[in-house]
Amino acid sequence: HAKQEQLSPILGFKIAADFCRFRAGFDLEKKLLELEKKEITLISQVDPHYPPQLLELIDAPICLYVKGKINLYDWKNMMLLAVVGTRQPTAYGKQLAKKFAFELTQAGVTVISGMAIGVDALAHEGALQAKGKTIAVLGCGVDMIYPPSNRWIYEKILKNNGLIISEFPPGHLVMKGLFVARNRIISGISAGVLVIEGAKDSGALITARYAAEQGREVYAVPGPISSSLSAAPNSLLKQGAALVSETQDVLNGFGIKTVSIKKKLYLNQNLSNTETLIIKLLEKETLLIDEIIIRTQLNALIISQQLSNLEIKGLVEKARDGKYQIK
Repeated sequence: HAKQEQLSPILGFKIAADFCRFRAGFDLEKKLLELEKKEITLISQVDPHYPPQLLELIDAPICLYVKGKINLYDWKNMMLLAVVGTRQPTAYGKQLAKKFAFELTQAGVTVISGMAIGVDALAHEGALQAKGKTIAVLGCGVDMIYPPSNRWIYEKILKNNGLIISEFPPGHLVMKGLFVARNRIISGISAGVLVIEGAKDSGALITARYAAEQGREVYAVPGPISSSLSAAPNSLLKQGAALVSETQDVLNGFGIKTVSIKKKLYLNQNLSNTETLIIKLLEKETLLIDEIIIRTQLNALIISQQLSNLEIKGLVEKARDGKYQIK
């Protein structure tokens, strides 16, 4: 261990003194025991479980804190894709975030995101509904569930053998600037980043920029020019991002030429014939209840009951404009 007088010319007297005091009182074994009690694994750059993709970064985290069974992950042989976007997606964005994550997971891709509300949460949810693993990278300690409303996602990620990752130690609180640092890890672990909706100043653009700088593929879902949330993906498309209109567009980047999606979201639940019919209609477009009645040619009472059942099952929701949509 270097002494204070050796460190002072390099760090300055005060920093050297503070560091030496910290080092004198630091008990590594005690800290590791505390992590073990919280079921948190600490991995450094020399650990065999450290994602090798991150080692390519000039600012790779020295260590990562992980919740979950990281020993199950064969990083070199995994297909990893980040799915990011706005915290306030439209019905269009909600549907696509969940759809792409679900179908990518079905095809063997592991979806990575930041567990924020909006597109992040929907991406994790889609992956979980496909019974797959998903990875959340946080801008706070891995024991700090943020936002609190996403506790169920946090818990289900771990239950499904997913991972919660952060470069910040346990107990570290959320701070705005840390999300930018977090974004470089999201893109760094991934082979590419898929952007689904975002305003012109969206944080998703930061993640996409990191991806481009890191040599990762950047994908974007085009949106209507009338929507402010199309600004980010449409801007990326102008700059040369790969346009995504279907899941296969992303899978082509992984060298998967064809894919058979085994299941749809609604096939994971026991639905009546009428419920299935309604779901198939809403997969194509959002509809008012009167429009659903006309399309199905069933009476209003039956449709009303079936829509209520689908809402209870968490498959559809009623938007502010009164139209029903896939949740």
